Amino acid sequence: MTSKTLFSAEAHRGWLPWGLLSPFLCIAFVAMSLLGTSPWLKSLGLEDSSGDPIGLTGVYAFLLIPFAALGLLIVAWVRLVERRPLSTVGLTGPAPARTLFGGILIGAVMIMGLIAAVGGLGGYEVAGPGRALASPRVMGSIGLLLLCFVVQAGVEELLFRGWLLSAVTRKLGLPIGVLLTSLVFTFLHWSPNQYWLITVSSFAFSAFACAWAIRARNIWGVMGWHIGWNWLLSIGFGLPVTGLMIDLPPLLVHLVPQGPDSLTGGAEGPEGSWVCSLLFMIGIAVLLLRPRKS
Repeated sequence: MTSKTLFSAEAHRGWLPWGLLSPFLCIAFVAMSLLGTSPWLKSLGLEDSSGDPIGLTGVYAFLLIPFAALGLLIVAWVRLVERRPLSTVGLTGPAPARTLFGGILIGAVMIMGLIAAVGGLGGYEVAGPGRALASPRVMGSIGLLLLCFVVQAGVEELLFRGWLLSAVTRKLGLPIGVLLTSLVFTFLHWSPNQYWLITVSSFAFSAFACAWAIRARNIWGVMGWHIGWNWLLSIGFGLPVTGLMIDLPPLLVHLVPQGPDSLTGGAEGPEGSWVCSLLFMIGIAVLLLRPRKS
């Protein structure tokens, strides 16, 4: 395994983009998937003029359709243009299903730890217990959302920590790979007038996910972590996930944010809290201290 190969040393038989071109290709892939699906979602009344989902059905469509299109685009690019096996973008390693499920559990535990920490600092008022279990319809929606986040978070990891990180690393080395991957991830999750802590948290999120993928030498675990994190945050507490509010009774407990946005994350949700950035930094330190798998 060469020093610039991240997941697998298997050779490519096609064209690998130049290192500094890969981030722009990544942005183009995302733009093509959105531009190719957004007009259709708008015509169905599932997306508003700003591109935000309308209603719960709109959320399902937003998490499934553009991200499924993006996933197909990435796989097609890797197999047909770069002509390299999917093992080189992190879909490798033993027991992928078990590793994925383990990552989901870790993601759920970490988001509960974040919520507990913010709550312990006075960031939430308990408005009542979660009432999702009382409704089979709501529980069905929660189950469907899990499948939706499998697609959304799975494709994001395939794009960023799988394809982009490996592509830049092969050309420019690992430190530049992590930096450019995290900068592109932060840019694509940025919005005008965004609170600066949200930007810091997005970068720390990506750096943590990169560190996980590097140590594991595959993306199955971090893919599961991202799924578990997004899913439980979206349905567990009545709080937004990356600014997206799911209109369902919470599964665990209904929390109402109180206090400064720097603590609660404001409209972004707890991912915009300084506590979240600190959690990711601690996670990065833990991963860096662990020996890399041989």
